[in-house]
Amino acid sequence: MFQKTNQHRVFEDLVNQIEGAILDGRLKVGDKLPPQRELVEMFQTSRASLREALRVLEQKGLIDIKLGVSGGAVIKAVDTEPVTESLALLIQHQKVSLEELAEFREGVEGHVAALAARRASPAEIRKLRELLETAREYVAQGIVAWEAFCDVDNAIHVAIAAASGNSVYGFVLRMVHDNIQRYYEAYPLKDERILKENYEDLYEIVQALEKKQATVVKSLVQGHVRRFNRYMLNHEC
Repeated sequence: MFQKTNQHRVFEDLVNQIEGAILDGRLKVGDKLPPQRELVEMFQTSRASLREALRVLEQKGLIDIKLGVSGGAVIKAVDTEPVTESLALLIQHQKVSLEELAEFREGVEGHVAALAARRASPAEIRKLRELLETAREYVAQGIVAWEAFCDVDNAIHVAIAAASGNSVYGFVLRMVHDNIQRYYEAYPLKDERILKENYEDLYEIVQALEKKQATVVKSLVQGHVRRFNRYMLNHEC
């Protein structure tokens, strides 16, 4: 599976070979890499270079290094957590402005919602209606349910992205919505009128999705993002 490393770029070669074996399926989730002494022989490299490469692979979220007699480097499922954490750091350090995020969402989420209107399965529509019903229940409770409503709001946006049938859009928008709460905290909007207006937007969006009105859905989503971005800017602390 592995070859002797290129001695002029040992570290990079170690990472690339193991990563390549994971990504092309030769190494599967749950598989354990050979013991380090065997890997050193396979790669004909130093134990120090191997350990550094394994640390990088662990940081990338590709392996989990377990200690102990039965430990070793185990292949992990690739997930969004490392990238999500990177976006969170950018947001925390104000490297992504509210205006930039809103501009991105208005363009991308409108297009994605139009795709979802064309492609959503009956099961995906049912899920959206269930989330919408949960959102309605929180609206009935009033402003005390603001945070819970926001969580369902995010879940609806993520579900629409998943219904687009495009995994790239689904991944990126899930990453965005996993971190958008920080903007809600920075730009407080706890107002019952806004809560109801938000729900009404979501209701119209889901209705149009169910009717497969792609152009209508795109316009509704873009207007929704644009309006709530304006609200947040007007409430800036």
